Amino acid sequence: MLIVRSLLALVFAVAGLAKLADPAGSRKSIVDFGLPSRLASPAWILLPLAELAIAIALLTGGAAWIGAIGGLALLLIFIAGISVTLARGQRPDCHCFGQIHSAPIGWKTLARNAVLTLAAAFLVWQGRENAGPSLWGWIASLDAREKLIFFLGSAAIAIVAVLTGLVISLMRQNGRILERLDALEQQQIAGQAAAEPPPPVGLPIGSEAPEFSLTSLDGKDGTLAELLAPAKPVMLMFIGPSCNPCDLLLPEVAGWQHEYADKLTIALISQGSLAENRAKKKQHGVKRIMLQKDRETAEAYQANATPAAVIVNPDGTIGSFVALGADEIKTAVLDRVLPPPAKVGDPAPALNMPGLNGKPVDLEKFRGEDTIVLFWNPGCGYCQTILEDIKAWELEREPDAPRLLVVSNGEVKDNKAQEFLSPVVLDNDYIIGRVFGSAGTPSAVLVDGEGKIASEVAVGAEAVFALAGIKRLTKVA
Repeated sequence: MLIVRSLLALVFAVAGLAKLADPAGSRKSIVDFGLPSRLASPAWILLPLAELAIAIALLTGGAAWIGAIGGLALLLIFIAGISVTLARGQRPDCHCFGQIHSAPIGWKTLARNAVLTLAAAFLVWQGRENAGPSLWGWIASLDAREKLIFFLGSAAIAIVAVLTGLVISLMRQNGRILERLDALEQQQIAGQAAAEPPPPVGLPIGSEAPEFSLTSLDGKDGTLAELLAPAKPVMLMFIGPSCNPCDLLLPEVAGWQHEYADKLTIALISQGSLAENRAKKKQHGVKRIMLQKDRETAEAYQANATPAAVIVNPDGTIGSFVALGADEIKTAVLDRVLPPPAKVGDPAPALNMPGLNGKPVDLEKFRGEDTIVLFWNPGCGYCQTILEDIKAWELEREPDAPRLLVVSNGEVKDNKAQEFLSPVVLDNDYIIGRVFGSAGTPSAVLVDGEGKIASEVAVGAEAVFALAGIKRLTKVA
């Protein structure tokens, strides 16, 4: 009984002391397991104190049974929390023993806690009267020779444990060094491969665009000259009747044709029968579809896949290389229709994007106060490393500090899970980021109370923190 109690007490004591020695890591681990940020600060203090109290109680005689009950309850809570987190598909760091040992949770973590739970349950089952002597009483009952053997044996075990820990630490460090060397080697190989990028696809920029005369869905012939008549750039988008990526893109194309009609003419060049293309027009709401007999027009523009697109300038010259796939086509459209990035001193671009509740959020509502516009992505690993620091700053923000507006992409549910206190707007096409001059996440820009750009774009965690005056609480790898 004393051996079982002593082993349990050792586990709880090491866990409690290790957590107290690493407050930032302990607080982050508690938040990662789903506890709200406002409860993380008291929780990281109370948890290790409870573990130390259980350890002390297990080593005494009278309170050992109470300590076993407390240990059993705490272990059952740990098992429940780990099981729920694993069921959600998440694997945060356990941080069970602070910086001594911290690794993503898994079934091994669950099994280890199950073994400790069985030991605690055994002590509880034995009852108060059969808890055994206290550690101090048992040591006092030994004669001089037995005490000497006990202390020498304990010292030997401690030395072996420390040396084993050092060996394991060195092996892990050596493993990390080998991983980094391998990553550097892969980067070098990738860099060498990327040193000579493949040549762009399409006709030379500035060359004369090939003329064509194609049948439109109303049976009339349509020409490039007619498309260029309004003196706007023309995007020729090549699609196919059985191209699934094309069908996925067409609803967005219909939106572009309506929203950017005053800046860009988008014409679709397809194949197949009038009937199937009319059905496509009706289904997706697109307009201005013209039919080539085979692929003669696409080949003339060197667009050898679908979906693909080429920009023709108002003067009839080629304005872009061939954009292949939905992402490149979307980039080509935005490059043509969006204004150049705003500069310091310019009025902040109009921002009227949907919030997480579906209602639009207008930057004009922030007039009168300095505002940090934070560009965010829930799937960005760098963003996640600073999430808790930003939320802590939101909770403790000084009255004269800037307000925060988060411009994010991704799903509504993923953004709600970030638990920002400040407004969040969705910008899945990264339109707002482009017009503010942001090229990635996390990044931020300061808009003053008059609605003007008051800073260059701050890129990366450190620059964002400096711009907002945020003090770092957690470490970023």
